[in-house]
Amino acid sequence: MIYHMKKNYLLIGVAALLLGGCCATKTSTAAQAPKGESALIANGKLWSSYFQQNAAEYEALCLQAFNVAQLRLDEALAKKGDKPLAIVTDIDETFLDNSPFEAYCAKQGISYSQEAWEEWTVLGDAKPLAGALDFFKYADSKGVAIFYVTNRLEKECEGTAKNLRKYNFPFPSDSRLILRTAEKSKENRRLQIAKDYDIVLLMGDNLSDFAKDFDSRTPEGRSEAVHNNRNEFGKRFIILPNYSYGDWEGAAYGNKYSIPAEQKELIIKNKTKAFK
Repeated sequence: MIYHMKKNYLLIGVAALLLGGCCATKTSTAAQAPKGESALIANGKLWSSYFQQNAAEYEALCLQAFNVAQLRLDEALAKKGDKPLAIVTDIDETFLDNSPFEAYCAKQGISYSQEAWEEWTVLGDAKPLAGALDFFKYADSKGVAIFYVTNRLEKECEGTAKNLRKYNFPFPSDSRLILRTAEKSKENRRLQIAKDYDIVLLMGDNLSDFAKDFDSRTPEGRSEAVHNNRNEFGKRFIILPNYSYGDWEGAAYGNKYSIPAEQKELIIKNKTKAFK
């Protein structure tokens, strides 16, 4: 009887130690808040990167977007006019996956680093999103010009071109890759292409990839612009999901990315509804 009681006490003691160890581990992990960025935002980017890399649902969303794009392209080909047809597409998170960079930032406790971004893009190693390569090759086979309009900087040209060629995206000349020079807005670049081509599809992960209506807006203004352009989505505008970054994030902060991490976190918490 005494032996059994001692054995029971011993088991209880071991269990308590194990539970205490678990709790200590949890506390330690939670205490390791990323430096420079709030844990809420950094961990959010990590979750987003995990979803982008591992969720079959994300692949399905991408395939859905490119399937719709092909349907719309076929419709445009059937009623082609005098001008040659063109697709204007963004690059990042529209058909190339940069989640390894976002995951790096999250693990470093930063929201973004231009230096690290350029280290990533020079590798030319971002993988195509599901369905992207097949779609662009199909468009190319139909004689449709593809213009890659991106806000990557001119000094990233070499790495970007390397990435496109690595996966055999249609890229007949450097003139099809239009990077950012001075202004962030893509409107003038789109207008320049429209002088010689009939732009039948615009593709992007960010609203400003589609029209100037979406440039530098508040969350409310951006939402209003979406509803004003509701008939374009799924027709001429093909949007890809991006949960990691975009103008939606900047709009929350009044486009002031340099505000303290604690202030960003407070804004996100205050603007996110909970049921109680």
